[in-house]
Amino acid sequence: MTDKTLLRALKGETLPVPPIWMMRQAGRYLPEYRATRAQAGDFLSLCYNSELAAEVTLQPIRRYGFDAAIMFADILLVPQALGADLWFETGEGPRLSTITDAAGLAKLKGRDDIHDHLAPIYQTLRILKAELPKETTLIGFAGAPWTVATYMIAGRGTKDQGPAHTLMQADRATFSALIDLLTESTIEYLSQQVLAGAEVIKLFDSWAGSLKGTDFDDFALAPAKKIITELKARHPGLPVIAFPREAGPRYAGFAKATGADCVALDNSVSADWAAANVQSSGCVQGNLDPRHMVTGGEDLVRETRRIVEAFSKGPHIFNLGHGITPDADPENVALMIETVRAGK
Repeated sequence: MTDKTLLRALKGETLPVPPIWMMRQAGRYLPEYRATRAQAGDFLSLCYNSELAAEVTLQPIRRYGFDAAIMFADILLVPQALGADLWFETGEGPRLSTITDAAGLAKLKGRDDIHDHLAPIYQTLRILKAELPKETTLIGFAGAPWTVATYMIAGRGTKDQGPAHTLMQADRATFSALIDLLTESTIEYLSQQVLAGAEVIKLFDSWAGSLKGTDFDDFALAPAKKIITELKARHPGLPVIAFPREAGPRYAGFAKATGADCVALDNSVSADWAAANVQSSGCVQGNLDPRHMVTGGEDLVRETRRIVEAFSKGPHIFNLGHGITPDADPENVALMIETVRAGK
């Protein structure tokens, strides 16, 4: 039996203290991260500098002793590897060249042509595999096809993913072809991550909640199932965490439908509901509201205890319901971890 608690939870074990890590745990809320990013020059340079990317991945492990480290990278490196232009506007976020028709799609590279561009990411994982404490699980990740497609079609993040929905309705064939390319490319990318040392894979579908009905089935559920099925065929025993954020009632049954070992939950669903309807099928991850990392205090302690108690009868990985924000207080992270590990 492994001594890595996160892997034990993913295998379905109910532990007296849930393993804990935090989405975006290597990030702008930490002064040491900001210093390393300044050394790199800019965000993309940090992603592609394997030594510095490994360093910022290790920083929260050294500071807090999380049970898992998630490699530092970005979900939009895959479209860049496929040939899209990618840059970051200071204070505003990512920008990409847009794919809005079949002609634009035809200009992209194939799934087998991405690895030279992504080689630094694989090297980051190799460094982390060698340097992480033996009890710390190494997580690799990618964006799910739908979420990545929304950025590629709009050229930026949008509140309602409107441009992607518009293309989906106007030219479903082209939209589906883009999803298929991203699905195949994500399989290749994640498979290489496993070969480089990732022990767990997480699939981030940050905008899954804007898909409804058959669109959710076709463009959130089906691609996840294909990715997970193929990864497990290539890498038997590989655990996968799926995060169809804001899926609401569609969280129930998602693990069974896709083959995921764990479903990560956002904080828009209650822990009690999720324990009854999602954890009944296996491991869940989540789901403290990230605002508590800003406000702290007794509310943080109370909510952390409540979530731990709600999920205490089944396999659970403690995490936030979304990524930690740059205005979070590092001391509140320490308080959260202390509360989880202290028990009731």
